[in-house]
Amino acid sequence: MAKKKRITQRYSRSKSKLGKAPGHISYVGLRDKEPSHLQLITYNEHNFKQSEIAHKQLPVKNELETTLLNIVGISDEEAINNIGSHYKLNNLLLEDVMDTLQRPKIDEYDEHLFGVFKMLYLDGEKQIKIEHVSLILLDKQVLIFQETDEDVFGGVRERIINKYGRIRSRGADYLFFALLDAIVDNYYVVLDDIRENLESLEEEVYENPTKESAKKIQTLKKEILRIRKWVFPVKEIVNRMLATESSLIDKDTKIFLRDTSDHCTEINEDIVLYREMVTSLMEMYMTNMSNKMNEVMKVLTVIASIFIPLTFIAGIYGMNFTNMPELNSPYGYPLVWLSFIIIGLGLLIFFKKKDWL
Repeated sequence: MAKKKRITQRYSRSKSKLGKAPGHISYVGLRDKEPSHLQLITYNEHNFKQSEIAHKQLPVKNELETTLLNIVGISDEEAINNIGSHYKLNNLLLEDVMDTLQRPKIDEYDEHLFGVFKMLYLDGEKQIKIEHVSLILLDKQVLIFQETDEDVFGGVRERIINKYGRIRSRGADYLFFALLDAIVDNYYVVLDDIRENLESLEEEVYENPTKESAKKIQTLKKEILRIRKWVFPVKEIVNRMLATESSLIDKDTKIFLRDTSDHCTEINEDIVLYREMVTSLMEMYMTNMSNKMNEVMKVLTVIASIFIPLTFIAGIYGMNFTNMPELNSPYGYPLVWLSFIIIGLGLLIFFKKKDWL
């Protein structure tokens, strides 16, 4: 089912953009088209307000407050177009907002900064979920465009509501950083789960590798490569924000962005490490399976070596020649069996001393 979904997603993107001008606003993704709903949070150091609004009731900028507008649902083309018109957003930007396959990036405009990211989190069954999210930084305002209600921003909202930390005393640029930092911090949670799976698989492959182990390794390898695709560019994004001369980001906020950049470096190094580990795990699996096959072949070879001389003797006395002295001996049959037993036991003792058994 997952494979079918990935094929459908690639197909829908190519078809939706075919023959259309750049900046054409259309949803590219697998979710059903549903109306967007908007959550508005306005705050300053002393006051806080939260409400649900319609996309036709968008607020104007208030110089005394910081505004966080959370748009949930990016398949509603009318709502996205209306929000874009209200905030004077470029159509190319809106196109990237609605394209769930867009690579993470940061774009600078005269009046705002636009970033595309992927939220990674674990669902109730500890399956990795990847959600497309866009952040827009304006003067005194931050916009979040996301696919579903599930996100990694609960801690940021709680800090705003309960006045934890410094977020209520700082501007929109710090809010933008806090949202980005929440995305990056949650990468650690996903990578910890990857590491646990690797350790579990390592024990399984070392102790009792099976065909199912190979499937698990291959699935994990694909998962790591998929995560790498969406996570690796984030370090470049953060470094571009550190280097920007935009007036929207204060120097004080860049101090915190440096810490996020360090986290990105660490995360990227972990992904490279886990990729090498899963490759080594497959090599270990192949080696262990080869060793198991060698053990089987060794046992079969020992058995064949024991029966070769016995077969030789049986072959001689199976030729049915008339003048075979042992045929007329009353002790011929038991002597042949005695020789079989002595040769067999002798070879077993020899193989045991050689540590071949």
